[in-house]
Amino acid sequence: MLYAAASGGGAGGFMPLLMIALLFVVMYFMMIRPQQKRRREAEQMQSGLAPGDEVVTIGGLHGTVTAVEDETVLLEVAPGVQTRYARPAVARVVKRSEAPAVEEINEETESVKE
Repeated sequence: MLYAAASGGGAGGFMPLLMIALLFVVMYFMMIRPQQKRRREAEQMQSGLAPGDEVVTIGGLHGTVTAVEDETVLLEVAPGVQTRYARPAVARVVKRSEAPAVEEINEETESVKE
């Protein structure tokens, strides 16, 4: 009788482990994966900064990028007033500069060659 009770409890021990594994899978798809995607998009935006872009910093300061260095960007926040910020401090790009993209230049030169 003691043996029968012990064998019946073995199947019940597997279910909590399955629930914990399911919880980790749900947490990965609901929290970790979207956060990684946002981080990747922010890194792409920060690496694509160019002079002339209008940006907003994480502190809410609006400015125009005047120079881009390896780890910093120089922002003009008022006429004649420039401040230096770390690239990760740029929260978003409000308006891209009017310079043509590299792909557009390549397409124009190919059409001229033909």
